[in-house]
Amino acid sequence: MELARINLLDWNATSPLAYASLTHGAQVADPVVQHCQRWAAHNYHVESPVRQMVALSGLPERTFKRRFAQATGMSPLEYVHTLRLEEAKQMLEAGQEPVEAIACEVGYQDASFFARLFRRRVSLTPAQYRRRFGGLKRRIEQASPADPA
Repeated sequence: MELARINLLDWNATSPLAYASLTHGAQVADPVVQHCQRWAAHNYHVESPVRQMVALSGLPERTFKRRFAQATGMSPLEYVHTLRLEEAKQMLEAGQEPVEAIACEVGYQDASFFARLFRRRVSLTPAQYRRRFGGLKRRIEQASPADPA
């Protein structure tokens, strides 16, 4: 999917942000932060994930947030938003669920906040993103050779 996005890059019509993965995927050296990152990857949708990461770390809140930012280059909340938006992108590409349902599933109770954040970070609305990349993913899957079972 990433290769398809790169090969179809249209600089005039769509911001390059729409094609990029929001996550950086870098492993961090801090074991406490690394443990919290693994937890967040599976629990980004829960209520107050940053508060739960602070508790999981066993550190004072200010210390945790400082260490997390030093290790990852972003605040814990920004990191959670990144995970949520990346999952939302995958859901928009793969299915036809309403945007409100996707927002709720990735952890946002307010779909309008989700849509504003998505547009700010991806430079497309969720609906525009789905139109742009949803059909592309389906065409790639249809063109893939059948699984020889």
